[in-house]
Amino acid sequence: MRNACAALIAALVLGLPTATAALDSSAGVIDVRPVVRGLDEPWGLGFLPGGGVLVTERAGRLLHLTAAGAVVPVVGVPDVYDEGQGGLLDVMIPRDFATSRAVFLSFARPGAAGGGTALAVGRLSQDGSVLEDTRVIFAMASDPSGRHFGSRIVEAPSGHIFLTIGDRGESGEAQNLATHNGSVIRLNRDGTVPADNPFVGRTGALPETWSYGHRNPQGAALDAAGQLWVVEHGARGGDEVNRVTKGANYGWPVISYGRHYSGQKIGEGTAKPGMEQPAFYWDPSIAPSGMTFYSGKLWPEWQGDLLVGSLKFGLISRLDGATMQEQERLQSDETARVRDIREAPDGSIWFLSVGQGALYRMTPG
Repeated sequence: MRNACAALIAALVLGLPTATAALDSSAGVIDVRPVVRGLDEPWGLGFLPGGGVLVTERAGRLLHLTAAGAVVPVVGVPDVYDEGQGGLLDVMIPRDFATSRAVFLSFARPGAAGGGTALAVGRLSQDGSVLEDTRVIFAMASDPSGRHFGSRIVEAPSGHIFLTIGDRGESGEAQNLATHNGSVIRLNRDGTVPADNPFVGRTGALPETWSYGHRNPQGAALDAAGQLWVVEHGARGGDEVNRVTKGANYGWPVISYGRHYSGQKIGEGTAKPGMEQPAFYWDPSIAPSGMTFYSGKLWPEWQGDLLVGSLKFGLISRLDGATMQEQERLQSDETARVRDIREAPDGSIWFLSVGQGALYRMTPG
C-alpha cells in the first residue's frame, strides 16, 4: 500500500506545475525544479534515450518516469534483501540501449546468511513497464551484516562493467583478495571475467577483482578521459575520492585519514608503501554518495569538475577536476541527503534527495 500511494503521489506531482527554488553558486543563481516527489528511499537514476528516466527505490521498486510525464512501476525486478543499507540500489543504462534495451541493476541479494551485493541485467519492454529475461550475472557471498554494500555500476569505455562493493562492515576483509569485500570488480557484459583482469590466474585471489582496500564506495563515475573514479565513506572523517587503477590497493583498514567512531586510531596511519593515497579526503565526513564529472554544457566554468552528493550535511560538493580540491558547497532545502547525482544529455544536473523523497533538475537561473 505504501508503494502504491507513493506512485500515485508521484504521478500527481508530475502532472502539476511545480515551484522552482533558487540556489546561489559561484556560477550564478541555479534553478532547482522538482521532477517527481513522493519517492520512497530513492537510490539511483539513469537516463533513457528519448527523455525517459529510470529511478530505483531501496525497498525494491524500479520506476520509469516517461518523457510524457507518467510514472510507471517496472515489473520483473529481482527480489531484494531490504534490510539495513541493503535493497535495490543502482541502475545503469548502457550506451547501446537503443538496440539492446538492456538495463543493469545492483542490489542486495537475499541469501542464507543475509544479503550480498549482486548485479542483474534485463531487457526493458518497448512500453517501458516490464524488465524481461532478468538474470543475475554476479553475486558475492551473502553476509549477515546489513552494511556497506557499495553498489555503483559504471560502463567502461571498453564496454566492460565496473561494480563497487563495500567491506560489508568486516573491515579486514577489504585486504583479502579471496573475498569480494571492499573491492571494485570488472566484468564482461554477460558476467564472465575479462582475461586481462589483474588477478586472473593468481592463487587465492578472485578473478573479478579490479582494485581492493576500499571501505564503502557509494559513488563512481568516469571522467572525460574515461578514467574510473570512486568516492567512498570513511569512518569518523576520511571520506575519500580515489582514482581507481588496475590492481591497486586503496589501503582500508590499514591506512586512513579518519578514526573509528569510538575515537580510536585506525590501522597504521595515513600512508604505507604499496597502498594508494586518495586524491582528496573530507574531514569531517560528508558521507559521500553519487558523483558525476560535469561536461560544462550549461555551466562552462565547471567543465571537468566533480560533483558529489552528501548524505550527512545535505549538500552537493564541487571539486575542481584538475586539482581535486573542494571549491564550493551547493546547499538548499532541496539538497537534503543527496543519494545520487547525474548529468542529463542536455547538460542539466539531476539529483535524488532522500530527505525530500524527490528527484530534482538543476538549470541556470
